[in-house]
Amino acid sequence: MMPFSEELLADGEQIWQAQYDHPFVRELAEGTLDPAAFETWVRQDYRYLLDYARTHAIAGTKAREESTMAHLLGVAERILNEEMDLHREFAAEYGLAPEDLEATAKAPTCVAYTNFLVRTAHEGSLAEIAAAIYPCAQGYLDVAERMAEIQGDADHRYTPFIEKYTSDAFRDAVTQTRELVDRCGEQFPGERDAMREAFLTSARLEHDFWEMAYTTEEWAV
Repeated sequence: MMPFSEELLADGEQIWQAQYDHPFVRELAEGTLDPAAFETWVRQDYRYLLDYARTHAIAGTKAREESTMAHLLGVAERILNEEMDLHREFAAEYGLAPEDLEATAKAPTCVAYTNFLVRTAHEGSLAEIAAAIYPCAQGYLDVAERMAEIQGDADHRYTPFIEKYTSDAFRDAVTQTRELVDRCGEQFPGERDAMREAFLTSARLEHDFWEMAYTTEEWAV
């Protein structure tokens, strides 16, 4: 029987392909991405990660198994103290201080995505939260692997991005998230439809996040 995480990925196949084909992804892999687009990603993803960490922390409070609680709270800690350090390093290349990142206003797509995650964390079950956070984890690994294929042996300014999201440490974190999704799918079969809806919503927002960065999205008014 196919693990539920694989069923979700099959459901999101078209969304994944759209991410692979997105010009932000292809141009970053080639090293030709407009620095303004990457700066937008750095700023917006920094703000996103604060709520992504918050979502994991809230999920940890809903976990009943000690190992699951430790995993979710551990991910929140690593996001705040490791992944966001990478964003600060990227920002420094643009002359941006941590205070500049903290002062960045969320673009509309970032607002939509983070609001969805935090609302799901507060109102949803552990199973729904697991499905909602899964597209970011699995998506970044899959997209970065595709970037690495396009990049080949070349080395450019965006190489640290690709290396971060194809690292062994990140792969391990994704595996743990995928295993959580599978456990929830097995333990709570009645929640699979809600999990699928949460997964697909986050997956679509993941795609739109690349678009937001590529177009340097801003509020119309």
